[in-house]
Amino acid sequence: MNTPIPPLPLAALKVIDCASYIAGPAAATVLSDFGADVIKVEPPEGDPYRTLVPGASYPWDLDARNKRSLALDLKQSEGMVVLHRLLVQADVFITNLPLPARKRLGIDAASLCPRFPRLIYASMTAYGEVGEEAEKTGFDSTAYWARSALSDLVKADHTAEPTRSITGMGDHPSAMSLYAAIMTALYLRERTGQGGVVRTSLMANGLWANSAFAQAQLNGTPPAPRAPRREAPNPIANIYRCADDRWLNLTILNTRQFPALCEALELPPDIARDERFATPDARAMHHAALIAIFDQRFASRPLSQWRERLDAAGITFSLIGGLADIPGDAQMLATGTLVPFADGHGLTVNSPFELVNHPKKPPARAPETVGRDSRAVLIEAGFTAAEVDTLCSAGTVRQA
Repeated sequence: MNTPIPPLPLAALKVIDCASYIAGPAAATVLSDFGADVIKVEPPEGDPYRTLVPGASYPWDLDARNKRSLALDLKQSEGMVVLHRLLVQADVFITNLPLPARKRLGIDAASLCPRFPRLIYASMTAYGEVGEEAEKTGFDSTAYWARSALSDLVKADHTAEPTRSITGMGDHPSAMSLYAAIMTALYLRERTGQGGVVRTSLMANGLWANSAFAQAQLNGTPPAPRAPRREAPNPIANIYRCADDRWLNLTILNTRQFPALCEALELPPDIARDERFATPDARAMHHAALIAIFDQRFASRPLSQWRERLDAAGITFSLIGGLADIPGDAQMLATGTLVPFADGHGLTVNSPFELVNHPKKPPARAPETVGRDSRAVLIEAGFTAAEVDTLCSAGTVRQA
């Protein structure tokens, strides 16, 4: 007997994604994974996120999956009429346009929320919506990564140059905050019947990511400057290179595992009993000597062999993966962290949580053409075919 498949948790939710790279659209993607009907509002020339990386579609493939494309010119008065018709039926409106642009277009919270009292207005900004920098533009590389001190703290050591971020590194974690805010507001609406405004910023999320060290600074006890790898104060929480030039990250917090580590590394038994290494304080005092011993041992075998021995010993570690490792990562595939596209061709990165016994939507391909779904979206919203033709003729709507 076949077990019935439960309905998608957010199948009744209608979302207007009026945002561009990257955190705002990514929050809408997570909603779509759980079944929300997400209408991606693009300008007639197309969302610039489509061409963020020249010659490559992977950002769009990831963050526009499951969405329907409506190409709509919001600079035209008729474009705003169309948007208002859609918002009558919508539950969530997501935007990360700069605050001055929202006001010019009439899509700021003050303009929309009184007119649509059940709407959840979800706002993402770079630096927040008050203060001197409220209208300042920013990306995750500037507002999340650089402003929060992460760029400075994760460099190889305190003498190195600050580290640059990679595409979406702060945007996708920030998207999860916006998603959480939206879901909290929807829960509140269930109780009160009223929508409202939720907002977060890249700066706030960057500081939250760095909150442990930020709190240390706020307490007046900032951490010591990062030492070079060979001088790291805790040798059993460090990175090491194997014989095949692969690296692993060793992280032991339970110091009682030190003898087991020494045994897994096939070190002489007297190393674990050596008074220089017998206690955490002693290892910190003689860290360089112990790191040199570990460096020599790890360099004697390839990563695959050390993985077997460390796993058998119950030691906490991980390979330091490269991009080439991801498509074939058995654990990522087994857990659904990587999932196939619904058409069976290729994989994508799943949103990072699940509801047990409640499925997600198999990820549909991002709309390849601008305005691919414009006509269908408008017909569903109550426009007649003649009205849609008029809007297309006027350039208010683009239908692929």
